[in-house]
Amino acid sequence: MMATCIVQPMDLTKTRMQLLGPSARTSVVSVVKGIVKTEGARGLYQGLSAALFRQATYTTARLGIFNFSFDKYKEAYGVPTFAGKLLLGTLAGGVGAFVGTPAEVCLIRMTADGRLPAEQRRNYRNVFNALGRITREEGVRTLWRGTGATVSRAMVVNAAQLGTYSQARQMLLSYLGEGILLHFSASMVAGLVTVAASQPLDVVKTRVQNASDGAGQVRVFMDVVKKEGVPALWKGFLPTYFKIGPHTVLTFIFLEQLNAQYFKYGS
Repeated sequence: MMATCIVQPMDLTKTRMQLLGPSARTSVVSVVKGIVKTEGARGLYQGLSAALFRQATYTTARLGIFNFSFDKYKEAYGVPTFAGKLLLGTLAGGVGAFVGTPAEVCLIRMTADGRLPAEQRRNYRNVFNALGRITREEGVRTLWRGTGATVSRAMVVNAAQLGTYSQARQMLLSYLGEGILLHFSASMVAGLVTVAASQPLDVVKTRVQNASDGAGQVRVFMDVVKKEGVPALWKGFLPTYFKIGPHTVLTFIFLEQLNAQYFKYGS
């Protein structure tokens, strides 16, 4: 959640770029300038409450499951192979994504709201207002709209991110030694692999969860390819990378510091 407070503008920019139509040819800089011009600097943090709630549900679940299963596997069989790490990451991502889908739906809608005409905006006050209104106005099942796309993306993301991070950390440890430089380098490698592998699924997930007609992920995928071309599946690549890499670095740095304080004062 602390890391998200820092990288939220890049996540919002990524979402806006993924929702641009086939005729849009715009850069990260122009999207950011447009947001600041029309919504003010605070517009870059639109949907922050949903982003924090997403971390409290989805990320708590995925990191907890991955670390727990990694430790149990290591106790029984030794350090997992790279394939084993990918499998553990896939499992953790799938379960975590299902838990976090309601927060994900709220986040996509809240970050997308500013691009709509004033009369079409949902104007959710915060994530809890969004959860309540979606449940009342569209039914509780809408909170899990796009679950298939969300879970699919999360399985790829976590296999790539957690598995690659763990492997890169292991390989770079003898060269860089333990410390922030190691965490940063491993995180940026993991981030690049993660975005390259998961961006098409992320684009489809974003479109599905923002849609009002309940379109499925296969239909959305085909529409994107047909109307915008295959490269559109990687729309928002740069802001996604600039979000995932630093977010991973900051997450592990904060985690290690919080762990140190916990074992110092909390045990």
